[in-house]
Amino acid sequence: YVPPQIRRAQETLDDKKREELGRLKKMVNGLINRLSEPNLFSISGQMEELYMANSRKDMNDTLTDILMNACVTAVAMPARLMMEHVLLVSILHHNVGIEVGAHFLEAVVKKFDELCKSDTEGKECENLLALIAHLYNFHVVHCLLIFDILKKLVSTFTEKEIELILFLLKNVGFSLRKDDALALKELITEAQRKASTAEKKFQDQTRVRFMLETMLALRNNDMRKIPGYDPKPVERLRKLQRALVHSSGSGKDTQLRVSLESLLSADRVGRWWIVGSSWSGAPMISDTNSQAQQKLHVGKVSSKIMELARKQRMNTDIRRSIFCVLMTSEDFMDAFEKLLK
Repeated sequence: YVPPQIRRAQETLDDKKREELGRLKKMVNGLINRLSEPNLFSISGQMEELYMANSRKDMNDTLTDILMNACVTAVAMPARLMMEHVLLVSILHHNVGIEVGAHFLEAVVKKFDELCKSDTEGKECENLLALIAHLYNFHVVHCLLIFDILKKLVSTFTEKEIELILFLLKNVGFSLRKDDALALKELITEAQRKASTAEKKFQDQTRVRFMLETMLALRNNDMRKIPGYDPKPVERLRKLQRALVHSSGSGKDTQLRVSLESLLSADRVGRWWIVGSSWSGAPMISDTNSQAQQKLHVGKVSSKIMELARKQRMNTDIRRSIFCVLMTSEDFMDAFEKLLK
């Protein structure tokens, strides 16, 4: 039971919050509508100020909603516009914090998975895939996710999936080859095997042949064989990104090395790639694992130190480990190295 006076206070609070969110949405929408390559510097700066002035959750939700509405349409989005939108996310991801890119990526991947399962006629899947491809191009996400998506598409292997494979390879194929040539080679072998078994299934063989030719061109590093492939726009925007990202936040260390499965099951097992968003109920943290860790720590330090830890009420493995490190280190540098491990 909620008393009337508290109920009234909650209602006014909800109205106030709704009004604030509406105002925030209007401001972000105005900035996104004006977004273009020349004014990217000023818009990214204004977005950073909004992140500092408002709650991260509200900003992430608002930005993701607006970008999804702008980019995920039933008609194919112009590539340049798509790249500029993703570049803004990438700059905020590097300058504000990795939860910006992580939130947007999770929303895009979940929507893509949902649309892949349904038989949509529009170009929504291609637009979502373009968003994921450019998030990889601008170093928000690691190639691991791209390979996971490609493997999933190859395993299904219908005409719709072949279109999507071609679309993705055209956008990021040569970057994938640079990052992990062996994984790309395995993917090509798997696609060839699938194509040979599914030959009778398709009436029109030209798409399958074209896909295999594209894959072979990628393997042989032959850019001329891929029609319409132009790396210049991405390169130019990458150069712009390097100029706009503060030096401390740039580089590959902010890339999200997250798999497709982890993203799709994030609600169940937590988000280990964002600090503070994982939880102990996750299946990857099992009791046997913690027991093994405990044995490992006990083996390294003497029983005298362990007894001291017990007297000081160090009641969890991690507390015991930190206590033992502090007690047994030779100097501050040695302690620092051990604590990092």
